[in-house]
Amino acid sequence: MTCTGRFAGKVAVVTGAAQGIGRSVALRLAREGGAVALVDRSDLVAEVRQEAEAAKARALAITADLETFAGATDALRQAQDRFGRIDILINNVGGTIWARPFAEYEEAQIEAEIRRSLFPTLWCCRAALPLMLRNNGGAIVNVSSVATRGINRVPYAAAKGGVNAITACLAWEYAEHGIRVNAVAPGGTEAPPRRIPRNAAPLSEREQHWWREVEEQTTASSLMHRYGTTEEQAAAILFLASDDATYITGVTVPVAGGDLG
Repeated sequence: MTCTGRFAGKVAVVTGAAQGIGRSVALRLAREGGAVALVDRSDLVAEVRQEAEAAKARALAITADLETFAGATDALRQAQDRFGRIDILINNVGGTIWARPFAEYEEAQIEAEIRRSLFPTLWCCRAALPLMLRNNGGAIVNVSSVATRGINRVPYAAAKGGVNAITACLAWEYAEHGIRVNAVAPGGTEAPPRRIPRNAAPLSEREQHWWREVEEQTTASSLMHRYGTTEEQAAAILFLASDDATYITGVTVPVAGGDLG
C-alpha cells in the first residue's frame, strides 16, 4: 500500500536504482512525495528518472561507479548540490555474480564479489554521513541478504555479513546525532529479467546446477516456500526509511518469508 505524502519534503538517494528492488524503491518514494536521486552505473537509470518525474516527483539520474570512494563521493555531492540536502540513503547496490561451491571460486571472482556487494555500501555511507551531520539527522537503510547463511555464495555472504556489521556499528556511532542506520535482509526475490546481467557469460551446465541448488535452498528455507516480490522488499525498506520507524536503529530485518538468515 502506498502512503501518499509520507516522504513529502524529504530527499532520498537510492543506489542500484536502474533495475529490480532499487527501481521499485525509487518509484515508490516518488509516488509518496519524495525527491529522489537515482544512482546506478547503467544509463538505464535515466528511464527510471523519467518514470519518477511522471509521478510528479523531483528526480535526478546519476551514473557512477560506487565500487570506488571517488564515485560514491561524486554521486552524493551531485545529489546534495541539486536538492540542497540528503535525508535518506538507500544502499541497494550488490548481488551475486557467480554461484558455486567455495572451492570452485577463483581469486579474482572472490575479490569481485566483495567489491560489488560490500564497498558500495561502505563508500556511500562514508560519503553521506558528513552531509547528514550538516543537516542534523537522516536515515540510512542498507540492503543485506539472508544469504549470509546459505550455499554456493560464500564471498557474497561475507560481503553481506560486512553490510550487517556496518549497519550495527554506524547505528551505535551516530544515534546521538539523529542518524538512524538499519538494514533489510531480503530472501529470494522475483524481478523482471535483468536488462544488464551481473555476469554476461553464458552459464555452463555445472554453473546452472549450482544456481539451481541456491534456488532450491532459498525456497526450502522460507516458511512460505516462495520468493518475494520487489514491492514486498520496497515496503520494508521504506518503512525503515520513514518517520514511522523513528525509534528503530541498528537492526537488520529479514524480509524472506520467515527465513531468518
